[in-house]
Amino acid sequence: MSVSSNDELKQWLELHNITEVECIFPDMAGSSKGKILPVNRFIKSIEDQSLKLADSVLGQTVSGSWINESEVIDYVEEDVIMIPDLSTIRKIPWNKEPTAQIICDLYYNSVSPSDIAPRQILKNIIKTLAEENMEAIVAPELEFYLCEQNLDPDLPLKTPVGKSGRREMSSQAFGVDAVNEFDKITDDIYDYCESLGIGVDTLVHESGPAQIEINLNHGDPLQLADQAFMFKRAVRQVALKHGVHATFMSKPYSSQPGSSMHIHQNLISTKTKENLFSDKEGNNTDLFLNYIGGLQQYLPDAMLFFAPYVNSYRRFVIDASAPINTHWGLENRTVGFRVPSSKGNSRRVENRIPGSDTNPYLAIAASLACGFLGIKEEIEPEKPIVGSAFERRHNIPKYLPDALKRLKISDTLSEILGKEFITLYTELKQTEHDAYQKVISAWEREHLLLNV
Repeated sequence: MSVSSNDELKQWLELHNITEVECIFPDMAGSSKGKILPVNRFIKSIEDQSLKLADSVLGQTVSGSWINESEVIDYVEEDVIMIPDLSTIRKIPWNKEPTAQIICDLYYNSVSPSDIAPRQILKNIIKTLAEENMEAIVAPELEFYLCEQNLDPDLPLKTPVGKSGRREMSSQAFGVDAVNEFDKITDDIYDYCESLGIGVDTLVHESGPAQIEINLNHGDPLQLADQAFMFKRAVRQVALKHGVHATFMSKPYSSQPGSSMHIHQNLISTKTKENLFSDKEGNNTDLFLNYIGGLQQYLPDAMLFFAPYVNSYRRFVIDASAPINTHWGLENRTVGFRVPSSKGNSRRVENRIPGSDTNPYLAIAASLACGFLGIKEEIEPEKPIVGSAFERRHNIPKYLPDALKRLKISDTLSEILGKEFITLYTELKQTEHDAYQKVISAWEREHLLLNV
């Protein structure tokens, strides 16, 4: 039953015997924030728009601390209204009590959305494309590791024991028997995804031990960002049910490949519904090439949306399954932007730079924004390369401070994504990096304690 009105919502809640509702939204990290309400209180909150919280929640770091001084967030605690998107109501499969979750948008009043909320940033880009008679189709591919429950963060992670009674210690890329070691977990992931309306395409074992990739079906950017948001939450819950952890951390093991969230994307005409990346003869269009040109030129400035943490940059090393530059090529998995072999109507480009630790709303929005800028400015891409891009120069930011500086001074990205949002996001990332700088690592104790 598709829900699009308050009456249909009430019917849905009664049909599923819902007793409470989790009203959630993605924060800057892509984590779920919000409130849990008894079902009657939830219905009343929609009718009188009384579901409120302080907008300072968007100034909270991934560790739960706050920006000390912000040009955007007013810590006088201005309230925002959480307005549920009725189409996102789902029954939660992991709660014993009949519980629903619903994704909310943040508004300052009934007609003024918060332009610093991640979901709204993506909606703004979708609107910008629509004004040019274009709409995007995207498909995220999410990778994650299963590991033993890690209760002491000072200890390295361990791979979990599979049904054979052994730990997987080496690469088993595309191994069917290897992924079947955890078939009870993957079966539950499929069940949870079906219950939550998440369109799962394929599942494969990735290069790392107990590393899994699940691809989502192509579709509307907002719907796919919602699905990726729900997917992460569902996978973590399945893992906990089976006594292990699932992590979307970009680089959890120093000696293993990192985890990515590749984003396949193309644009179609809102008038004809034809793929704008290919002409009738199946050739690449100028618009397609300009889109790639935009990705090449602007992605380094937008890197902080694709690699948001210090750990994210550990992924970008040669021969570790992650790109190190913005080259593009046909069926080339060493480049930043891969064009899969395809017929004209399915022509697309795969952005291989985002990590699995990204906020899916911001990663998709930033990728579409870079491509759109290429179209508007008619940016010509470099020639596609043949052979390994790892032999070419590393031209994306290597470290978080470099990415932070580039985003701060990018007037073009501030204009398309919103100056206040860029200011707040860079404030947040600076605060997180300052906190990281206070941590003394095991490497420092190992090599500096007695040797310097």
